[in-house]
Amino acid sequence: MQGYIINLNRVKDEDLIVTILTQTSIKTLYRFYGARHSTIHLGYKIDFEAIPSLKSSIPQLRSIMHLGTPWNNQRERMLIWQPFIRLFYTHLKDVATIDSFYFDLLEACSTIWQKQNPKRVAIEAYIKLLIYEGRLHDDFICFNCEERIENDLTLIRGFLPAHKLCAWNQTFDLLHVKQLFEEQSTIALDDEQIDVLWKILLEGF
Repeated sequence: MQGYIINLNRVKDEDLIVTILTQTSIKTLYRFYGARHSTIHLGYKIDFEAIPSLKSSIPQLRSIMHLGTPWNNQRERMLIWQPFIRLFYTHLKDVATIDSFYFDLLEACSTIWQKQNPKRVAIEAYIKLLIYEGRLHDDFICFNCEERIENDLTLIRGFLPAHKLCAWNQTFDLLHVKQLFEEQSTIALDDEQIDVLWKILLEGF
């Protein structure tokens, strides 16, 4: 079985509670610390076995193999990947069975993470997620005053649009945000705007 490690919790004696996003489920497994074990980190894609435990309701994580990518050793890219993938944990932690969309989305991101600006990859992926979940507010009605937005706007958590006077935040050109929402592309946005959207994204899905 394969999946992405979306959360790690350290427990007694260096043991870990590991949360893994697979193609069809969110698995919570117990990983015993031992003399011979594979190194695992938040964000790693692994091949593994989930073995039922006689002593606990949490299955054991066994036979771990890291399915590495070249950028796993690139500190800057991992420092963006790890908080991005942790957002999937907070978003899905109370769900047991999921659609393959989330795993496939991470697969697509992982493939191009080294080739493109990873913040742009994450933002475009988040737009796809919002569309999939039916939460993208592309009608451009201000969340605060509920009036239509006709010109420059700002965005808050969840990429909710608002008039710039209704939510004091970075201002964006309406046409650029429309392009982002419609084409899932950040091409019209400069790097400074990308940094602003990245900070908004980190507030949570």
